[in-house]
Amino acid sequence: MFLSSLFNRQARHSLLGLLAAVFAVPGPLHAAPTTFELRGSQLTGPAQLDPGQQEWFAKMNNWKKDTGSARGAWLAELRAWREQQLARINYSGAQYLRPDLAWTQRNFVQPQVMVEDRYFYDPVARRYTVDRLLDDLELRYGGVDSVLLWPVYPNIGVDNRNQWDLPRDLPGGPEAIRAMVADFHRRGVRVFLPTMPWDTGTRDPGCSHAEATAKLIAEFGVDGVNGDTCDGLTHDHRLAQDALRPGVALEPELSMREDSMLEYNQQSWAYWEYPFVPMVSKWKWLEPRHLINVCDRWARDRTDLMQSAFFNGVGVESWENIWGYWNQFTERDGEALRRISTVYRAFPEHLVSAGWTPHVPTLRYGAYASSFPLKGSELWTLVNRGEYDLSGALLEVDHKSGREYFDLWNGRRLTPRVAGDKATLDLSLEPRGYGAVLAVDAGSTPSALEACLTRMAQLSSKPLASFSAVWRCLPQKQVPIAATAPAAIAPKGMVRIPGGDFDFRVTGIGIEGENREGLDVQYPWENSPRRGHSQRMTLRPFHIDRHPVTNADYKVFLEATRYQPADAHNFLRHWVDGRPPVGAENSPVIWVSLEDARAYAAWAGKRLPHEWEWQYAAQGTDGRVYPWGNDWDASAVPEPQKGRAQLLPPAVGAHPKGASPFGVEDLVGLVWQWTDEYVDERTRAAVLRGGSCYTPQNSFWYFPQAYKLSEHGKYLLMAPAKDRSGTIGFRCVQDAP
Repeated sequence: MFLSSLFNRQARHSLLGLLAAVFAVPGPLHAAPTTFELRGSQLTGPAQLDPGQQEWFAKMNNWKKDTGSARGAWLAELRAWREQQLARINYSGAQYLRPDLAWTQRNFVQPQVMVEDRYFYDPVARRYTVDRLLDDLELRYGGVDSVLLWPVYPNIGVDNRNQWDLPRDLPGGPEAIRAMVADFHRRGVRVFLPTMPWDTGTRDPGCSHAEATAKLIAEFGVDGVNGDTCDGLTHDHRLAQDALRPGVALEPELSMREDSMLEYNQQSWAYWEYPFVPMVSKWKWLEPRHLINVCDRWARDRTDLMQSAFFNGVGVESWENIWGYWNQFTERDGEALRRISTVYRAFPEHLVSAGWTPHVPTLRYGAYASSFPLKGSELWTLVNRGEYDLSGALLEVDHKSGREYFDLWNGRRLTPRVAGDKATLDLSLEPRGYGAVLAVDAGSTPSALEACLTRMAQLSSKPLASFSAVWRCLPQKQVPIAATAPAAIAPKGMVRIPGGDFDFRVTGIGIEGENREGLDVQYPWENSPRRGHSQRMTLRPFHIDRHPVTNADYKVFLEATRYQPADAHNFLRHWVDGRPPVGAENSPVIWVSLEDARAYAAWAGKRLPHEWEWQYAAQGTDGRVYPWGNDWDASAVPEPQKGRAQLLPPAVGAHPKGASPFGVEDLVGLVWQWTDEYVDERTRAAVLRGGSCYTPQNSFWYFPQAYKLSEHGKYLLMAPAKDRSGTIGFRCVQDAP
C-alpha cells in the first residue's frame, strides 16, 4: 500500500529511478550521471520525500541523511555535467553578449497569431487591427512581448505558393505589412515569422531556405524567425540573417539536435513533461540567458505548463488560435499568466542570473523553488504542485544584517524569523499556485520594486481560485446563402437534382487536432464544432452546374458587369492582358475568391451550393465513396500534377467516367470547389470539396486532398488577396420549385 502511494506521488518515476535519485544508485537510462536523468530537453529533479517517507527509508537502510543531502549530490552532479557539456562544445556565449540580441532575454510571453484571426485583420474594413489584438491580450492575461505571425500552414499546399509567397500575399502588400509590423513595435512587441524546412514540394524559391527567409525578414522588418519542426536552426540562418538584418532572433520549435546550436539559437520552444517534481530545462541550465517559451498548444488547463515555466524562470507560448481552432486561456490561467509576467517584467535581470539554482530547499512537501541571485538581491520563484494550500514557514534562506524580504506574489513586506545566519519566511501558496520572494540587501533596492509590489497587491487581492477554470469551445455560425428565383427546368449547362432523403455524412480531414470539441466546423443542427458529422436530411430539388465555371464563362460575366474586386491582388492572376490563356478557355476559372465566386453567381441568378447539396449531387443516395462508385479509378480524373511548377488545370468535361449518378461531372480531382462559409468570433473558414489535380510532394504537412465524398477540407479565410488560389474554382446552384 505504501509503495502504491509512493508511485502515485512520483508520477513517471520508477522506484529504481527514485532510489537512484536518493542514494546515487545508477538509474536505468544511463550509468552516469547517477543522480538525474536527461529526458529530451529536461533534467530530472531530486527526489523530495515527506517526513513519513524519510523515516521509512531510514529504517529500511539505516539511512540517516536528510533530503537536503540528496539534493546536494544532485546539484553537484548537475553542475559538473554542465561544465563538461560546455567544455565539450567549446562554448563561448558570445552571441548572448550582442546588444542587438539582448531583447531576446526578455521575450517572456509570445502567442502564435494566425493571420486569419479576426482580431488581427478586419476583412470588412480591410485593415490590420494590431491594437485590437494587443488590447484583448492585455485585458485577458497581461499582454505579450512578441507575436509569431503565422501566414502559412494549414493552407500551404493547396497550390504551389511556397512559404515565402504566402506572406507576400497578405493584404496590402509589403508596404502595408511593414506598417503593420511598425504598429506592433509602437506597442513594444516584437514580431516573428516562421520558416519550414519541410516545404520542398511547392515553388522553388531559387535560393537556399536560409537566404529566402532572410530576404523576407529584411523586407518586412520583423525581429525573429521561428523554425517550424526545426530541431535547431542552422548556422546558415544566423549568417544569412546577420548579412541582411542583424539582431534577428532564431527560435527553433523543437529541442536542438546538437548542443553547439545553443550558441546562435538565442530562443527556443519547449514541449515538456510535467511530473510532480519539476524538471529542469537543459538549455536554460547550460545557458541561463537562453530564453525558452514553453508550449502545450492543445492543453485546456495550462497550470502544469506555467508552473514548469515559472519554476525555471522561462517564458510561455500563449498560443490560442491553433489552425482556426480556438483554445482560449481560461480565466484562471489568464490571471496566473498576468501575475507571472508582472514579476518577470519587473525583474528580468534576475531571470538570466548565472547563479540560477533550481530546487533550492523548501520547508513543505509539494513546494518547489528556484533561486536567481544578483549582487545585492535575490529572487525566488515558487510553485505549489499539490492540490491543497500551503501556508506558514516555507523558505529558509541565508541571511545577513540589513537584508529585507518581500512577498512579491502578494505585494507585501515580509517579517523574517532570524536565527543566526538563517531567515525563515512565512508564505502562503494557493493549491496548484505560485509564489515569488525578493531579498534585498541594504542600499540595493531595485527601482521596479515599489511598482511591482503595488501592482501585485492589487492582483492578489482576488485569489486565483476565484477565477473560472472552465474551458468552453467557441461556437460557430454558418453564413446564410440566400435562395434564388426558382427555375422549373434545368437552365443550360445545369443538371436537375431531384429532392429526397439524404444521409449526409462527412469528416473534416485537418491534419492535427484529433477529435477535440471545437475542431472543424459546426453545422446549423449541431451544438458545437466537431470533426465528424452525420445528419439525415430531406432535400428539396435544385439545379447544379454540370461542370465548374470556366474561364470563358467568367469572361462573359466580366464583360457584362465590369466587376472589379476592391482587393484585386491575385485576381485572375493566370490571365494574360485581361484574357484567359490561349487554350485554357474551357478550363475551370481559378484565382477567384469566395467573394468573386459569389459575385458571378448573383449575376447569373444562381448561388453557391451548400456542402450537403454538393455532396448529394456527387453521391446520390447509396453512400458511394466516389462519384462513379466505391473503387478509385484513375481514368475518371485528371492526371495528378506533382511537380513544383503548378500547371493550369485541364479543360472541363474531359473525364465523363467521373460523372455522378445524376450526371454531374468534374466533381473530384480537377479543382477544389467553394461551398459554405463558417465564422466564429476569431476565425472565418470555407469548406472546400472535391480536391484538385495539384498534389505537392515530400511532406505530410501540405493541405490534404479530399477525393472521397465523405471528406472535406477546411480552408482558413483572411482576405481575397491571400484566399485566392490556383486550385480553387466553383460551380453554381439554382433552386427549383
